[in-house]
Amino acid sequence: MLSASVGAGHDGAARELARRLEEAGYGVDRHDFLDLLPPGWGRLLRGGYALELRVAPWAWGTMLHGLERHRLLGSLAGRLSGRAAARRTRAVIGPDTAAVVSTYPLASHVLGRLRREGGLAVPAVTFLTDMSVHPLWVADGIDLHLALHPVAAAQAVRHGAADVRACGPLVGPGFRPSSSAAERRQERIRLGLPTDRPLALITAGSWGVGEVEQTAREIAASGLAVPVTVCGHNTGLRQRLLDSATGIPLGWVDDMPALLRTADVVVQNAGGLTSLEAMASGVPVVSYRCLPGHGVTNAAALDEAGLAVWIRDHAALAPALRAALASGSTAGAPAPVFDRAPAPCPPDRVVAELAGPLPAATTEAVPAVPRIGPPRQPGLPSRPEPAVLEVVS
Repeated sequence: MLSASVGAGHDGAARELARRLEEAGYGVDRHDFLDLLPPGWGRLLRGGYALELRVAPWAWGTMLHGLERHRLLGSLAGRLSGRAAARRTRAVIGPDTAAVVSTYPLASHVLGRLRREGGLAVPAVTFLTDMSVHPLWVADGIDLHLALHPVAAAQAVRHGAADVRACGPLVGPGFRPSSSAAERRQERIRLGLPTDRPLALITAGSWGVGEVEQTAREIAASGLAVPVTVCGHNTGLRQRLLDSATGIPLGWVDDMPALLRTADVVVQNAGGLTSLEAMASGVPVVSYRCLPGHGVTNAAALDEAGLAVWIRDHAALAPALRAALASGSTAGAPAPVFDRAPAPCPPDRVVAELAGPLPAATTEAVPAVPRIGPPRQPGLPSRPEPAVLEVVS
């Protein structure tokens, strides 16, 4: 598996997919794509991305929009990454590998290049970690794209993906609805949270970027809920919220499953992994003051899918919070929202089907997953009998 340590979403999806495949009996090797780039490139890419989101998020949105409007620029970026990391990527794919999975767009371009040129003789799969799909996610030569939802799958098809299947998210088993009101109360006491007020959990990714302070202040001013802000690695944000006595600011949280179960609503700005985890926990999600670029496009896709209301201005915040709080997140609430989206077969089973059966093992038949879009392009090398899955995150 090839992932990338930019934020937490790409690594989180790869980690959960690896866990499921290992439980099924496959050996899984995980690699950080940034380590496969020439020396220094990965650190520069990660640092530049983090700085841009903190200091000038509008520039990130402008760049993504430009890459979408001018496909040639995106193609050049893909080709550059393909050339830069091809040799090291090929070196980590052993002879017993059965399939390679990418959860990061630039890694997918490397795999697509290897696949097209005959340097990779096993299937290459891209797992689309976001609800919205930027054209940069779609690389020529990739055998299969796995999407979170039909909305995301349709976007991938529009961008030229040849074989797309909507298979649902990759969320760990710890993310579940609370079993009872007593469990929620006990978790709140353990985490030092109020037990007599609704809680609005504010999330902004592992780096805590965006208009997070404004969101916390506005929720506090509404009087509808206590804002509990997950600041992640942004220690400055947490200190500012502490100084202004705005709600309850938290630093890095190790037990997100429990924290999510304490919440009455999640207010997010990026549409990433935490949003999916909240839905799996049965907690209503709303999008507000979204980050330019992927934050806005994810909010639009979640809204289109009926999974999370996108609050576009301050006047709509209080009504949306009231509606979300009224929908309830206590024990006995409806099944996790994402379960309502059709997912004929989860991603791990699709990858296992593509890789082939384990040696000398009897496996349960995997139901066919409907393809979205045209069949895989002809002429790609066939795959040998599998043994190991490579996951690049």
